[in-house]
Amino acid sequence: MHRPPHEPVRPDRTPAAEQADPLVLGALLARHGWRRRGGSPGASYSRWTPPEGGGTSLLLPASRSFPDSADLLAEALTALERSPAPSAHDILRSLRVPGDEIHWTREVPEPAVPAAVWAAQERLRAGARALLLAAALAAHDHAGYHGARHRRPAEAALDDLLAGPAPSGRELTVFLPVAPGAPTGPEPSGRTVTTTLLRALYAARDATDHQRATGGRDAFAAAVEAGVCQELTEALSTLVRGSAGVRIALHWSPAAGPPEGFAAHPEPVGFTPGDLPALREAGARYIRDEPSVPVRLTGAVVRMRRDDPAGPGVVRLRVLAGAEVPQVRIALGEDDYRIAGHAHLVGVPVRVSGRLESRAGFRRLAEASGVTPVRVDEAERDRLLKSLHENLDLFQDTADTHDED
Repeated sequence: MHRPPHEPVRPDRTPAAEQADPLVLGALLARHGWRRRGGSPGASYSRWTPPEGGGTSLLLPASRSFPDSADLLAEALTALERSPAPSAHDILRSLRVPGDEIHWTREVPEPAVPAAVWAAQERLRAGARALLLAAALAAHDHAGYHGARHRRPAEAALDDLLAGPAPSGRELTVFLPVAPGAPTGPEPSGRTVTTTLLRALYAARDATDHQRATGGRDAFAAAVEAGVCQELTEALSTLVRGSAGVRIALHWSPAAGPPEGFAAHPEPVGFTPGDLPALREAGARYIRDEPSVPVRLTGAVVRMRRDDPAGPGVVRLRVLAGAEVPQVRIALGEDDYRIAGHAHLVGVPVRVSGRLESRAGFRRLAEASGVTPVRVDEAERDRLLKSLHENLDLFQDTADTHDED
């Protein structure tokens, strides 16, 4: 299994026969083009042959109720493990990680040198992950532009995804685990990411067609409710640029089945270079139109900077409450800067009001006012002080300190 560096390593093993469901295995064989030979509907057994022709055929029981079903399943799984057919390993992967499958196909020329192969693979992987992250953000909350908001729960929703190989940077399959009958919680999960992505892709395709045909931009505005956002249009643009097009197909987990309200076999969605102007324009408009958000934040000061020993300065807060962003940058007047500095030295957070600016990705607080220290318990105060002593170089009042956004 070829995994991106951020993905946890999982054992690459053949599923146990006692855990395999013949119906799920049969559905996966059919999905990957294996041919059923004999075994009419209702028969006790069926034989399957690889789509490439040749190779060992599989004898599959119709259910686990037959006396020799466990032995036949074990033999079928062993034959798949030893099969030279590429689809055999995809089937085993799907059995190991029961879940929805998303397939990306990117139309690019055959790379001429190894470095070009690596670059094509990385672009495909980066674009696919960005698309999934956009769907996870939209599953958490609908917005034309998310910026730094909701990143933690969105990233957490992708922790369990498993990516297959990306040969020549042309094809990639991602598996999002789905437990049969798993409840849908308030935070994004594998299944909610998949359903949100499918809705958003259809809406983005329809909105792009509408704009290209009529010049109207209203379809992209309405598509926000379906999960379309700047992050999704940017991810699609990344995948399409430098290619003849990208095609995305989704297959539901055979064990969990399709979610309510969705087709059993969703139609693939494709985008081409001709769609890039509409996607880019929509993304820019989403950023421009997303309103700033009034907030009252509680956060720990982690960085300070000003050009002179007195006067206004800039601080960076690690946000503890009040907004779903990890950090914000704030320009403060002299008095508020001094209060923030004292709070930093004694290891307590501060509370401040202002507007999170959308144009800065919701990473900057404008019109800040009312900076006040916040009382915390001793354990939290000790932790903040420890963080201060470990990062004394961040507490600067010199002009040569670079404040990073």
